[in-house]
Formats: sequence, C-alpha cells, structure tokens
Amino acid sequence: MTSDQEIEELRDQLRHHEYLYYVEDAPELTDAQYDALMNRLKRLEEKHPELVTADSPSQRVGGKPKDGFVKMPHSRPMLSLDNAYNEEELRAWDQRVRDALPSTEAVRYVCELKLDGLSLALQYGAGSDKGEAAHLVRGLTRGDGSIGEDVTSNVRTIRSVPLSISASKLKAAGLPQSFEVRGEVVLPQAAFAKLNEEREAAGQAPAANPRNAAAGTIRTLEPNIVAQRRLDFYAYFLLKDGEFLLPQQSTALESLKTSGFRVNKYAKALKSIDEVVKFIADAEPLRDTLGYEIDGVVIKVDATAQQRRLGFTGKAPRWAIAYKFAARAGITKLEGVLFQVGRTGKVTPVAALAPVLIGGTTVSRATLHNADEIARLGVRIGDFVQVERGGDVIPKIVEVVEDKAHPRGTEEIVFPKNCPVCASELQRIEGEVDWRCVNNSCPARVREELLHWSARGVMNIEGLGDAMVAQLLGQSAELGGEVVTEEGAPVVVRRPLIHTIGDLYRLKREDLLGLERVGEKTADALLEQIKRSKEGGLARVLLGLGIRFVGERTAQLLAQHFGSMDELMLAASQDAEKASEALEAVNEVGPKVAQAIVEFFAVEKNKDLVKDLAGLGLEMTAEKRMTTSTLEGLTFVLTGTLPNLTRESAKEKIESAGGRVSGSVSKKTSYVVAGEEAGSKLEKANSLGVTVLDEAGLLELLG
Repeated sequence: MTSDQEIEELRDQLRHHEYLYYVEDAPELTDAQYDALMNRLKRLEEKHPELVTADSPSQRVGGKPKDGFVKMPHSRPMLSLDNAYNEEELRAWDQRVRDALPSTEAVRYVCELKLDGLSLALQYGAGSDKGEAAHLVRGLTRGDGSIGEDVTSNVRTIRSVPLSISASKLKAAGLPQSFEVRGEVVLPQAAFAKLNEEREAAGQAPAANPRNAAAGTIRTLEPNIVAQRRLDFYAYFLLKDGEFLLPQQSTALESLKTSGFRVNKYAKALKSIDEVVKFIADAEPLRDTLGYEIDGVVIKVDATAQQRRLGFTGKAPRWAIAYKFAARAGITKLEGVLFQVGRTGKVTPVAALAPVLIGGTTVSRATLHNADEIARLGVRIGDFVQVERGGDVIPKIVEVVEDKAHPRGTEEIVFPKNCPVCASELQRIEGEVDWRCVNNSCPARVREELLHWSARGVMNIEGLGDAMVAQLLGQSAELGGEVVTEEGAPVVVRRPLIHTIGDLYRLKREDLLGLERVGEKTADALLEQIKRSKEGGLARVLLGLGIRFVGERTAQLLAQHFGSMDELMLAASQDAEKASEALEAVNEVGPKVAQAIVEFFAVEKNKDLVKDLAGLGLEMTAEKRMTTSTLEGLTFVLTGTLPNLTRESAKEKIESAGGRVSGSVSKKTSYVVAGEEAGSKLEKANSLGVTVLDEAGLLELLG
C-alpha cells in the first residue's frame, strides 16, 4: 500500500469513528485505539506534507485568525422566533397559520427541542482537490441576523461538524456539492461543570451558564481552547443559495442525519396541533435528563411551499414559533441584601438568599434591580420569596410568599444614602431610577473598570477575572457593599498590588506568585496576556476607558477618524462649540456622544491615566481612514444580497464618502440599496417613496 493510500484509509477510518463517537454516541474504539490511529496519520502527514488536506481529521485545530473575526453577510437573515407561553397562545398561532392557507390544504408540523445555545451557519462547497465531496468552507455566527462573524477556525474543532462529506453520502442524502447547514452549538452540562472547575482552580469566576460559556468559547481567538471545551453542534436547517433545499423540514432533518450531521433525536413530524401539545407535555420532563440545556420546543410548518406563502413579519417567520417552558422557580428565604457598585457608579441591590436548587442550579443571589423595585415588591429581610431563573438564566425575585408556613420578615430594606464601599454620598439624577456613586476612585468602580478593561471584546486579557482582580486590588471576592444582615459581613482586605489600570502593566512575576492559587505557570500566562494587550490599538483602548455611550462601533469610528489618541484629545479639549463640531464630524457621533467625550477628557484623572498608559507602551494609534464629502448628509439602508459587494464593504464605501448607514427605513432615509431577497425594507422604501438603488447605482453615486 502506498503512503497516499494509507493516509486516505486512515482518514476514512478516523472520520467513521468520529461520527460513531460524536454523532451516534456509539463508539467502537477505546480512546487509546483512536489516538493510535490519529498518531499514525500525523506521522505519515509529517513525512508527506504535500498530501495534507484541509479536511483531514488531523487538521481540526488550525491557526487562530490573524486580526480577529471578519464579519460577513448571511445568505438569508437568521431571524429570531416569536414565542408562545401557554396552550392558548400556541393554538391561536395554529389558527393564524391555517387561516392564511387554503382550507383544502392539510398542515403538518415538525416539533424540535429548543436548544439553549447559539446559532451557527455552516457553508459547504467544492474543495481544492476538485473532487465530488463537499468540504466545510465557512462557519458564521448569527451576529445581528444579517451579518455574522467568520469563526471557521473554531468551528473546525467541533467534532460533530463534518469537515467533508463524501460524494456517496451526498448522493444518499440527496444533497448537491454546495449547500448551507444551520444549527445550534451547545456546551454539554458535563463539559460546563468541568469548565467551571478549571476556572475556579485558576482563580477565575465561574461561567454563569452553558449558553454564555458556549458563546464565549466559539468567539475565542484560540482554536485549541475551543477544542478542549467539547462543544456540540445540532443541525436543523438545510439551505441552498438562501432558500430551503428540500420540500419538507422533516425530510431535511433526515437528509442532514444521512449526510453525517448530528440531529436531535427528539424531533418529530406531527399531523395536528393536538399532537403538538402532547409533544410539548412529553418534552418538558426531559429537561433534567438530556445532558444539555433546553428552554422550550420549536414548532415549524413542515412543507416549505407553505412556509414561503406564510412569509415573515418584520423580525420572525410566520411559519414557526417557539413554545417557551415555564421559568424554573423555587421558594427560599431572603437573608440579606448586598448593595453592589458598578463601573459607572450605579448601585444595584442584590438579594442574598438561602441557597435553593432551581433547574439543576443552586441559586443564592437574585437581582432586586433598584430602590423602586424593592418598594414595588414590598419585600423585607426575612421574607420568603419566589425566585425564578428568567429565561432559565438570570435569577430574579417575582413576589413575596406569605402564608402560615412562610411568615413575613420584620426588617425593612433601607437603601443606603452613601456608597457602601467608599462612603461617598450617592446621587440620583432627576428622571432616572438608579442611585450612583460619583467618586471615580471608589474601589468598587476601579474593580469594575479593570474587569471591563480585561474583557474579551476589549483588551482580551485571559485570566483576569473577578477573583484575580479582587486579589490584585486587595479586596474580597464579595466587594461591592456589605450584606445588610444582623450579623454583618466582614471584608477580607490585603495589601493592594494595583490601584489603577496603569498599575496592571507594572505587575511583576513575584507580585503574582504571592497570591492565592497562583503558581508560576498561571503567573507567566497572565503576564504574557497583559503584555500582548498593549498591541490592542486605539479603538480597544477607547472602548476600555469606559467613556459613556462609546461602544465598540463608536470607538472604531473615532479611531479611524482621528488616527491617534493625541488627535482625539486635542479635538475634545477645544472650546465647547469647536469640540462639538470636531467630534460630530465623525460618522454616527451626535451631540450626546460628543458631550460625553468632552466631559471624560475634561477630568484630570482620566487624562493622567491616558498619559500613563501611553508611557507604559500601549498602542494608541490606528490607520486613519480619510473620508470625502461625496455623500455628506445622506442616509443609506442596505438590504438583500448584492452581486459583488459584501454588506460590510458597501457600508465602508458609503461611510468613507461621508454617508451614514442605518438599519431601518424611514422618511429621512435618502437611499435604499437593494440586492436579491431584499424583503420588508424594500417594501417599506417603496411605500414611503424612498429612492431605491441597485449595486451599480450605488457605485455610480460614489463616483
């Protein structure tokens, strides 16, 4: 047997056993036997690098994206679903479906468990080998529904996602070589528990829930980390060029399974709404037995021809609905209230509860939102309260329980007049519900600023979580206010290693080795992450500074417009009128944002911080993108798929010419640029008399 034949045979064997293990849950090999096959393949590929292919099982973990994730348009929007919360609402939806179709047509439904994860779109097509197999080309997150992020390098690490599908499987499944699969990525509960054990051992705060952990994992820039998390992918849609590929949803599920995708085994085709109601009743008790999170059942009209006729509302298909299970609830005692101080100084009351098990999760904290909510509930310390995990995630107090078995508490909750951390007097702006600490040096605010600075979407400092930041600041993990109880709650204080964000970049190895649960490996890894964050660039620094109203998009626009922190600060330090004019010249920056930027840089402490960070070597420049005034004052809306331009490139061209791109059509819209499958935005443009351009018309306007 030649080397290329042996390599191909090993690949086929490994693909077969991956399918058995990760899709069918029916492994035939031990881990050691599987590893032996994989190691043999890797050795052969090392000897013959010219034979390595992208879809080889050895290539699941590739290199990380060089400059983060690229945004790309979806073939058709990934819309959300309308919800039904009871049988009456579900039957009303069924009636609307049947009323919209001819009375002579039977309507069948497909029920699928509503997995609590994140949506992905996987695109398959011909590979470089020019064979007849289909190869994974791209994996996109849902994003805003129209544009997602290209996370292909991470999707390749998910073992239940086929890297390639043989010609024979395509034929058996009735699939062309190019198609799109949509489905849900979930983090199994066992993998979630293991992840939190590892985070706690590393001194990091545990992840809140499997859905958030899965979303964070798929967007990490390190494919090796994604591979270790053991994500699962369940397929539920088949598309071709943005259209459903097969005549029924039920046959699409069968085709997906035949071609090698994991399809949830509880999906079922049903003939009536009565059968749907029974399916839901049978599904709800499964929640605690599946090994992954679900929060309801998705019901879809089976026939795609009927789906097309039913169409869409502005944000959801009329042919599908999500039946949401009742929020998981429990009754427990309110033992105290913790007043937490956030990054902006907002003081949030958090209920300290006697631990209660709700839906497999032990809940000991629940938000009370603000002083007005406390008054509305009429809750007192010592009360028994009903707690729900809203959306099965965020615990909240629904009501006070009062009966013979649950007597009322006697101690009123008194909202503090002073900051529970630094004792500064709290202020409440007229018209707002929140009380705020206005002391910029408040330890609690500094802590939240550091957590924001290190977040994945900002400076992305892995390992700088709640517990680590608390230790660096010499605070307890519970800092944010004292628990209001009769006994009180002492705060453990140690010598702070840092006082500002700048001090983070002065940390030494010996500083970290003196902390709890920090060994040499953890210390070196954190210092490397901190060092790497210096290269984040101007947009990330601006986002990290926490200027009010300056989010990721605005930070990028400011960076591209001014090119450096010095230029931005110079513009903001002019007299009020000139500063406002200079800042509002940036696309999407209005008077409110401009005023917030001016106010931020008017504070000496903030200017000192920026100067300090620059001296410590942080990159505070960006490639300056010059704009013309060709489209000055004009507002555009993009809809549908353009022949050559992606939505992002069209948007960039418009903004570079001084125009503004909006997400919705109104009377103030100057032009709607429409491609294929333009949908409701095009209809609204026509009804309002807004001028519609195609791609050629846009390019002509741009000159």
